[in-house]
Amino acid sequence: METQPYLLIILGMCVVSFLPRVIPALFISKVKFSPFLKRFLDLIPYTAMTALVFPGIFYSVPGHMDVTYFGAGAAILAAILKLPFALTVTIAVAVVLGLLYYQLP
Repeated sequence: METQPYLLIILGMCVVSFLPRVIPALFISKVKFSPFLKRFLDLIPYTAMTALVFPGIFYSVPGHMDVTYFGAGAAILAAILKLPFALTVTIAVAVVLGLLYYQLP
């Protein structure tokens, strides 16, 4: 199998994905944002992560959607109380496992 075309394809994909990330970074450091816009842009990674992870919570325990609602609720409550992330996850997992333990025969 000839590896030359594959190496060129990988190198081309690297350049094509690298340039759109680097070029704005070079110019964005010179732009001054308002405090509101800066705060808005700082929150984008959190909202994107939430949009990606949150729907998966409800499919994490097949056949037991009710249990996942309680686990998500526990995680939300722990986050509102500003508990550390590791403790928030531990609480949510403990709630789900506890409910599954008592719910299953």
